[in-house]
Amino acid sequence: MRALMPIPNTDFDPTEAAVPWKTLTKAGIEVVIATPDGNAATADPIVLSGKGLGPLGFLLRADRNGRSVYEEFAGTVCASPTSYASVAAKDFDALILPGGHAPKMRTYLESSVLHACIADFFASDKVVGAICHGVVAAARAKQADGNSVLFGRRTTALTEEMELFAWRVTKRKLGDYYRTYPQTVQSEVTLALGEEGEFL
Repeated sequence: MRALMPIPNTDFDPTEAAVPWKTLTKAGIEVVIATPDGNAATADPIVLSGKGLGPLGFLLRADRNGRSVYEEFAGTVCASPTSYASVAAKDFDALILPGGHAPKMRTYLESSVLHACIADFFASDKVVGAICHGVVAAARAKQADGNSVLFGRRTTALTEEMELFAWRVTKRKLGDYYRTYPQTVQSEVTLALGEEGEFL
């Protein structure tokens, strides 16, 4: 089996990418990493170090296991990824969309090339897993009828309560670091689901 994991060149959450990669790899699944331009990738340095996260930094930073697995992830597949433009759903059995909230995540969340690829995975009825902000990337991918690929489905994502809590406790030192967009993840995903869908 082969799984595709697209990430931005920087600012992705180290745990949300590295732990699924490690789990799938241990299960014998080949995981192919893709970045916007095919250049090497590095995780969000704030989540790795905890610097600037304030008194609750121990809760908001990557835990010991996440940091340890990320070191292995960064030293192998992150060093030589492929590009979004060079991958196609037909060559994979599954798609994993990790999250992250820092500003440079936008190159991943706003990529029309990636959105088209995500739509192909859904159209082919392949396995798709998304974590946290990764669900936003799926929400922005469109079906042939113009609706989101998530339209009418059930999903979860980063909840508004969690997103706004992290933003409030860090905004004094980090500003809008935790607000990737003015609209919360839950709000955008809920709109994409439509009236027939359900946000859990």
